[in-house]
Amino acid sequence: MLLKRKSSEKISKIVINKKAYHNYFIEKVFQSGLILEGWEVKSIRSGKVNISESYIMNYCNEMYLCNSLIQPLYMSSNHITCNPTRKRKLLLNKNEIDFLFLKKKNIGYTIISLSLFWKKSWCKLEFGLAKGKSLQDKRINLKNREWEKEKLKILKKTKEKY
Repeated sequence: MLLKRKSSEKISKIVINKKAYHNYFIEKVFQSGLILEGWEVKSIRSGKVNISESYIMNYCNEMYLCNSLIQPLYMSSNHITCNPTRKRKLLLNKNEIDFLFLKKKNIGYTIISLSLFWKKSWCKLEFGLAKGKSLQDKRINLKNREWEKEKLKILKKTKEKY
């Protein structure tokens, strides 16, 4: 009988795209690795990264993270030229790439980045297949959130009486 070791994977979030959940319905979430340069890893470790307006596109049957901003550190990148908004290749299986490409062809779907995190010593990207929300959908979500808060307050008051 083989004993399974408990994996103590240390996952720590670097940056979260809070606008994504407000502006889109996230239907499916994926994780992938990124191909980064040395100065990018150092900048990410220091927290100089922004993925709030980034998206994922398909080019030559490969997926790339576009429009993400990684600010270069002036100490570590003074001898090379740094492009802070370059396309970064995602490490995905062929099946995942094909699935995402077919879903993105549908009208209204896009692939957006949700968060960037460390998994052990590897920098990973969490992204989702998303469909845009209308203004009416955003208002309905706001109403539902407020109603949940009110409901909790009412339940708390009724428990205090008994």
